[in-house]
Parts: sequence; C-alpha cells; structure tokens
Amino acid sequence: MTLATSPNAAALLTLFSAALLTALVVPVVRRLGLRWNLVDRPDPRKQHTTPMVRLGGIGIVAGFSLALALTWFFGGFARLDADKDQLIWTTLAGALCYFVIGLADDLFALPPLPRLGGQVAVAMAVWNQGVRIGSIELPFGLVGAEPMLRLPEILSLLATVIWLVGITNAINWLDGLDGLAAGVSGIAAVGLLSVSFSLDQPAAGLLAAALAGSCLGFLRHNFNPARIFMGDGGSYFLGFALASISIVGPAKGLTSVSLLLPLMILSLPLADMSAVIMGRLSEGRSPFYPDRRHLHHRLLRAGFSHRRTVVLIYAFTQWLAALALVLADAENRFLWLALATAVLIAVVVACRRSMQQEVR
Repeated sequence: MTLATSPNAAALLTLFSAALLTALVVPVVRRLGLRWNLVDRPDPRKQHTTPMVRLGGIGIVAGFSLALALTWFFGGFARLDADKDQLIWTTLAGALCYFVIGLADDLFALPPLPRLGGQVAVAMAVWNQGVRIGSIELPFGLVGAEPMLRLPEILSLLATVIWLVGITNAINWLDGLDGLAAGVSGIAAVGLLSVSFSLDQPAAGLLAAALAGSCLGFLRHNFNPARIFMGDGGSYFLGFALASISIVGPAKGLTSVSLLLPLMILSLPLADMSAVIMGRLSEGRSPFYPDRRHLHHRLLRAGFSHRRTVVLIYAFTQWLAALALVLADAENRFLWLALATAVLIAVVVACRRSMQQEVR
C-alpha cells in the first residue's frame, strides 16, 4: 500500500509530520527571537507580564510547508487531479502572502488599513487562480431550473474576499490568550479534515491535516504558560488557511448542507468578531480600535482562570465541529461526540459555579 492509494495514510503522515516538525522548529525560532530582541512588550491590554517572542508563526509555516513537501515526496498527491493539485499550491502561496503581511506587522507595527488592503489584494489574486466560491446548488428541485446556479463573477469575487478576509481577522482577534488561537484553529482544521474526506475532497483534506498538525506542534510551546506567541504572522496564516481550505473542499460548490459546514466549524470566532465590531461601532469607535470586549476577556472578567477560559472555548469549538460532522455524515459516533462535548461544557460551568459557592 502506498500513499497514492491510501488517502487516510497520506493524511496521517501529513498531520504527524507537521506536528513533529513544528514542535522542533519553534524552539529554534524562540532562541533567535530572544537573541535579536524581537519580543512583544507587555501593556495593560495584554495578559502577559514579561516580554515574549512573537515570531512563532515562522514555526507553524515551516511545519505546515515541510509536511506537505514530505507527503508530496512520498506520492501523497499522486491521485489528485491536476486542478486540485493547482489549488493546493495556490492556497499555500496565498497563506504565505498573508503570513508575510502579518510578519511585517509584527516587526514594523503596520497601520490597519494597509494590512487590510494587502489582505484584500491577496484574496483577489487567489480568487483569480481558482480558489473561489463559484456556484450554489439549489437545495430543492425546481421544475425547469438548473440544479447548479453559477454566481456572477462579481458576486463570486465579493463572497470569496469577504470569506477569506473575515475568517483571517476572526482568528487574529481570537489570539488573545495562551494557546487559544492555535487550539481553536487546530480543532477547526480537524473538523475540516473529516468533512473534506467525507465529501471526497482529498486535496482539502491534506491541507487540513497539515494545518491541524502544525497547530498541535505549536501548542507544545504555546499553551499556558506560553513560551512563545504566534504573532500576527501566525494568526493570519492560520486564518487564511482555514478559510481557503473550506473553499477548496466543503464550500467549493455551495449546497444547503455544505455551506453550513465551514460556517458551523468557524462560527465561534466569527460570532466573536461580529459582536466586537458592532460594539465598537455602537460607541462611535473604529472597528480596529483595541479593547477588552472579546469573548475570552468576558470569560476572564466572569471569574474563569486563564486555562479554564481557553479549555471552555476549545469545548465549544469542538462541539460545533462535531455538529458539522453530523450534518456531513450522520453517523452515531459523531452524534455521541457532540453530546459528550456538550456534557464537558456543562461540567466546566458546573465546576465554576461550585467554586464560586465555596468562596462565598
């Protein structure tokens, strides 16, 4: 058996090699960052109290890219169609461009509008290369209607740009606690991996496997107490990769079900970003105005510890991903996973309430 004939083996190789390579590269990046004094200074809005290297995104990108190269070397891409192979490289190129934008912000503190302009430009470029939301499959049979409704070019471009830029910034804004963005992105990537293979989209599945593995390897050094931050470079890379993978795979042709899958998996960071933007606009502030109104800030103010806040958000993300899997492939094991995660959330909340009662 070879990787070309076994998509599952190719996905496992990609996932575990990405985790291992990322875990090995990140400490090297941290040492270099400390040597060159490339650190994030603490301030009243941030949770850390000592300077931290914020170049961990370099390790994530390295692990992701090297894992895909290793899978390609061993024939894991051999069974893919030429157009799917092209989508992989387009997605990787776009993610690297987003990483460069974020890294430039980490190093030079770019203003918001140039960053946003760069994100839109890259999103338009990858749309032009085929990573696009292009059609909608009608959910109900209509007499005399075509089963697949192709979006006009302008609507396809608009939908794709909003999706890519929106998810990227949602993950970036979620990166406020140790391990939060990496953990949520890893859970979402595992969900997209499962959904992609259930919908027979191995190209998206391999990308999701590499992303999940790189998140896992990075968490080895980023979970509380963190020794390194991913920075905007890492969060931009993760956000764009998640958004583009969902387009290459589950949402390539939108249906009443496949449209919901990536939306459900990524709904928590999207809802958090939407609430923050609306709150800032209601106060007459810029959407980019930094504050402490994110979900993780609210949970901390409610009395949850740093770790419990992160684990609770993990649990909600896992629950949403499990529900998406139920929609994609309604098997009992996915339903039980969703129910088990719901029980986990209830236990965490109950433990918190019991601790509050003990303190009183």
